[in-house]
Amino acid sequence: MFLFLLIAMVVVVAAVTLAVVGGGDSAALPEAAPEQLVDPLPAGRPLARADIDAVRLPIGVRGYRMADVDEVLTRLGAELAERDARIAELESALAGAQASATGRPDLFTKPGEERDQ
Repeated sequence: MFLFLLIAMVVVVAAVTLAVVGGGDSAALPEAAPEQLVDPLPAGRPLARADIDAVRLPIGVRGYRMADVDEVLTRLGAELAERDARIAELESALAGAQASATGRPDLFTKPGEERDQ
């Protein structure tokens, strides 16, 4: 009786192992398509806070997909560099306008107030 139970257990374990491993090509899982960046950043206009909040990066085997992260970071870096250049341009224009103003050393002080130096 013990020998019969042992043989039956070996047969069941072997059957379960073959079922899990796949036993043939017909039982193989189909190749899954990789996830892609669902909502890429808009190319036709500057980025807004809502665009950044809406970005959802697809997850790969060991974390986020590097190509998608690199694409988002490159775009954000370009936008920040463009905005920094525009801010510097506006600040230099403001400084030039303040320097060329006659009659008042500072355009942003109210009449009667002294300017802190």
